Amino acid sequence: MSGQPKTDNNLIEDVAEFYSAIDRGSLTHKISADRPYVYTTMEVYDASNGIRGAGGLGVLAADTRRVAESLDIPFVMLTPFYREERHQEMKDLVPHNTLTPKQPTDFGFEKVGETTIRVTSKPDSVLDIYQKILGSTRFLTMGEDNFGQLYSGDPSSEHRLYQMVSLGFSGYAALKMLGLKPAVIQLNETATVFAAVARLDELCRNGMGLYEAIVYVRKHTLYTNHTLVQAAESEFSYELFEQFVFPNISSPALKHFIGGLFRNGKLRLSNLTIELAEAKNGVSRLHAKIAEYRDLSGERVEFRAITNGIDLNTWVMPEMLEFYKRNNIVDKFNMPGESFRDQLDSISAEEIRGIKQLGRKRLNEELKHRKDQYGEVVQIPDDALLFEFKRRFVEYKRPWMPFEDIDELKSILLDSGAHYIMAGMMAGNVGEGDSTYDRLQAMLKTIADDPVLRERVHYITDYDESLSYAMSIGSDVSINVPVVGLEACGTSFMKDIINMTILISTNDGGVADLDPPSVLTVVGDNYQEEVVSLYSNMRIACAAVRDETKWAEEVARQVSAYLPIICGSRMIRDYLRFLFKTN
Repeated sequence: MSGQPKTDNNLIEDVAEFYSAIDRGSLTHKISADRPYVYTTMEVYDASNGIRGAGGLGVLAADTRRVAESLDIPFVMLTPFYREERHQEMKDLVPHNTLTPKQPTDFGFEKVGETTIRVTSKPDSVLDIYQKILGSTRFLTMGEDNFGQLYSGDPSSEHRLYQMVSLGFSGYAALKMLGLKPAVIQLNETATVFAAVARLDELCRNGMGLYEAIVYVRKHTLYTNHTLVQAAESEFSYELFEQFVFPNISSPALKHFIGGLFRNGKLRLSNLTIELAEAKNGVSRLHAKIAEYRDLSGERVEFRAITNGIDLNTWVMPEMLEFYKRNNIVDKFNMPGESFRDQLDSISAEEIRGIKQLGRKRLNEELKHRKDQYGEVVQIPDDALLFEFKRRFVEYKRPWMPFEDIDELKSILLDSGAHYIMAGMMAGNVGEGDSTYDRLQAMLKTIADDPVLRERVHYITDYDESLSYAMSIGSDVSINVPVVGLEACGTSFMKDIINMTILISTNDGGVADLDPPSVLTVVGDNYQEEVVSLYSNMRIACAAVRDETKWAEEVARQVSAYLPIICGSRMIRDYLRFLFKTN
């Protein structure tokens, strides 16, 4: 287990074609088993490997590793292994959190060593390093019994800084422990910046001058931003750096350099990350365009747009993926086939409808093991039209928008014989007095008090990957209504489109990669106009679902437009093109 990742000769031959297709024939000389692509993240959402993160960033991280494995790319994911997993249940329409203990060994991880994090005025923290090899990829995780939950406490708290420092310094030490030298380090959000700091410190410790070391690290580091506003990034005092960061740096010059980045006794991690990463990207075209970040000189930071993608093997129903491949809509790399749009124009509505009906059956199988807001099991009638909302319950995603006009919502549900299923985790530390929490309570009470809504609207608790997948393959219409300009990318909409679920969405995140978007678009100059537009699109979607010809045209239109964006292989290709430029 502690050896090199396994490879497959036939797969390597295929991947050489993939490299050639992106004009990077020499890429294999830059990335290798001992010089892997290193991806750092505070969260991963990969239940099969025991790591259950908070939301979209974690799901994206899991998909990125899976796609790298399918392409036989040497890839290491550095991430903490949190030893408590959060679940949510409802009691009297009030969400409650429960914590389940777990250990890496429960999921096939092997302990490969220990690292030490030094903290001023406290005992050293000894972190266990665990590894799990999956094809050409591997997880390297770190943690200890008191490491805490994901995103516990305030973003600028000392415990959060301890977790960030542990990921960066222990993660980089784990790479060295296994004889790995990163070809590139991708920093997902600024919380992961200490991996780059650890690399910089190693170069200085080995005799490289600070300026030369900074140039080297910058050229081998990518900062991927998932947050639109710099003010939302963590900020720490000089005293906390003296306590948690500087004890783990051996180079006096590096300590002095970092100390010079503080302003008024505080350092925002985005400023440090911007200094250490030459390549910077946002995760959709709109995000890269409007993300408002500035360096210490006040200059606006330019981000390259590399839109997120998903792993088709994970998120597309097997029968649907087989249909796509049989009809040359996607190729062996899960990229769009040469004439995929022509193929989509001639799809058999009857065949696809049969696959969707199978998806409904599988959704109901999943729901047999789930509970709604009343603690009851829900089953959706086979002939019911099904709307769904499956996104994190936060203010800007506006899950309550369909409930602004209860009479209109009831009319839509009754006229079309529809049900509406919702799922999504709330942040772990919200409670009474938080606007999202209070609005969820009000929404659930409204549903409970109305006999039509109580029968047809279902809030499924303890949202996770399995439920997300089941809702994508088993629903007819998906609702995605974030405030325009606040969604960095989002990938839930991709899972809906690729599984031929009609999407109703505002023109935000990755949806806005196309102008105009090829979905049923919610528009309006104000919130009330958006609400009216939403209801109008819900009725349009109902009419399309009930008409075989219109339905086939609508789902084919969506897939035809967004397939090149959705493919996770495209995302990996774009990162490789960005990082490994030809002469």
